[in-house]
Amino acid sequence: MEQRIGSSSQPLEGAGFDPAFIPGLTSPASARTEEDGPEKEPEVADVEEAEAAEEAAAAPEEAAEAEAAEASPSEQEEDTETDGPVFEASDRRARMVADHRGVRLSLDDQDCEFRWDEIGAVETETARFGKRYTVTVHTPDRRWYPIEIEAPARSHFKEWDEQLDAVLDAYFETEAETETEAQTQTEAEADAD
Repeated sequence: MEQRIGSSSQPLEGAGFDPAFIPGLTSPASARTEEDGPEKEPEVADVEEAEAAEEAAAAPEEAAEAEAAEASPSEQEEDTETDGPVFEASDRRARMVADHRGVRLSLDDQDCEFRWDEIGAVETETARFGKRYTVTVHTPDRRWYPIEIEAPARSHFKEWDEQLDAVLDAYFETEAETETEAQTQTEAEADAD
């Protein structure tokens, strides 16, 4: 008499045990039998073609990385060239930076960046009680993006307002300033004719 060691039950199959199992579409991997035979070994030519395709796909990625590396130094140079005012405030979760490039907000792992031409208004608000400083960036398409930063002390609010006002005065162009500049240019062109 022959005895088998181990379980005599077959493994269960179906959607209850394999979330990828779809009856009628695919056969489950565990249902292969010896009759199906081993999978065919790919021929040498097929392997070489696959490797060539992988290398061709990797080439554009390497070119993009090289372009990004070249672009990074120019951006760094641009940052060092501008000596204008910069506003930066942060706490353990939130961070805000306003400089010549625009306004950048980040909260935990989420980031957003606004160029100065994308900003309609910047609003600040301080909590009546507590140490929360709220900055809201409004865009021309009626969307707003608030961020709350917890200050180390309430005395920082005045300092932060002054720094942010200096940055906004230096880089943010309001519609009135744009209209005034347009009128000045129009008058100058009329005088030149």
